[in-house]
Amino acid sequence: MTSSTAPLPPLRPLADTSPSAIVAGFVAMMTGYTSSLILMFQAGQAAHLTPEQISSWIWALSIGMGLTTIGLSLRYRTPVVVAWSTPGAALLITSLPGVPYGEAIGAFIVCNALIAVCGLTGGFETIMRRVPPALASALLAGILFRIGLEIFVAAQHQTALVLSMFFTYLIVKRLASRYAILSALIVGTAVAGGLGLLDFSHFNVSLAKPVWTTPSFSLSATISIAIPLFVVAMASQNVPGLAVLRADGYKVPASPLISTMGIASVLLAPFGSHGIHLAAITAAICTGREAHEDPAKRYTAAVWSGVFYLIAGTFGATIAALFAAFPKALVVSIAALALFGSIMNGLANAMHDTKQREAALITFMVTASGLTLLSIGSAFWGLIAGVVTLAILQWRRT
Repeated sequence: MTSSTAPLPPLRPLADTSPSAIVAGFVAMMTGYTSSLILMFQAGQAAHLTPEQISSWIWALSIGMGLTTIGLSLRYRTPVVVAWSTPGAALLITSLPGVPYGEAIGAFIVCNALIAVCGLTGGFETIMRRVPPALASALLAGILFRIGLEIFVAAQHQTALVLSMFFTYLIVKRLASRYAILSALIVGTAVAGGLGLLDFSHFNVSLAKPVWTTPSFSLSATISIAIPLFVVAMASQNVPGLAVLRADGYKVPASPLISTMGIASVLLAPFGSHGIHLAAITAAICTGREAHEDPAKRYTAAVWSGVFYLIAGTFGATIAALFAAFPKALVVSIAALALFGSIMNGLANAMHDTKQREAALITFMVTASGLTLLSIGSAFWGLIAGVVTLAILQWRRT
């Protein structure tokens, strides 16, 4: 497995790539957009932003994600996937209205400056080193479990489509495992077309134009937007995102990742970006065996994901119409299939150590529950529950 201290082989991303890596990168990008892009539209419309401002917002996020994903993955030979803050976007639906947009931009800058400081000072790395490996694996499995279930929920509504994809995946997995996801995607698209589920009537191509908004700073915007956004980003994005990497054996240092994303977010904030952070679900698509047989070459899946982000960002909000053309059942099914391997590995590693097994189970259950408290998602609370359980069960135990 790649390590930040081991000598790195020559950088050959094109030679290291494979069809499965390209597909994993595309599925990761597609999953990221389809799962939460609508939240940006909701938040922007609630704040009465113009279509140009919303398009610029998506452009800034996409360009930031693409550049940082490619740069960090090549730098560390590790599948580092960057994503926008989905919980943060949900938070903005209620906190952005009533705040002048310039002050909101200022709050984005404050939030991401705090994140950069956490990375530069090494505080985040110190915290993550103390997370037991079993809990990190359980956290990963819990995060992905809910996504994996979606394929069976979708089967209730689009039975023929989902079953055709599922059995294609199993058959090709048996014959040529590296092409299982690609084959399921191709068959799913063909079946969706045959069933009349593809709708490109609202699709049109247009380039995004970045719109600059001069930031201004206020105490009220800092309290109502910056601080909650900071807490949500760190607890619901960066902690589980790094846990995914660690659970799959990638020991890349946390501080450079966090500080790079914080600085990039500050620079892109005037164009609308509320913040880019470590991905968890989409990262797991690129860190699993389905992305590449060789763990040392899975970084190419993340690089391709970054390339697709850059392409999507160039066309801004137009990308939403493209993904809207695909039925939801197809999107959630291909994401679930791509995550099966990561869920299996997470559960296996979480239950391996008998001394940490019960704490790992609690972490998995709380994380998989979808619990939300204080606007912070279940990944954070799952980790807290696991740590507390472990501390109680092992207190003064020799």
